[in-house]
Amino acid sequence: MNGQNRSDIYPGLEVDVILKKDQRSGKKTRGIVKDLLTSSSFHSRGIKVRLEDGQVGRVAEIVEE
Repeated sequence: MNGQNRSDIYPGLEVDVILKKDQRSGKKTRGIVKDLLTSSSFHSRGIKVRLEDGQVGRVAEIVEE
């Protein structure tokens, strides 16, 4: 599942995000969502989140369990 809909994302969810510094390469970083930073219900490049380790990025993919 992609990370464009805010309703699909919640704290505690495991996701792959693309950090600002990795936007050119598209390198994904896996982590657990701590906070949702995008207030709109949809974002074409992915909902911006803060991970539990403090990194901030846009959700590229929701990890299926």
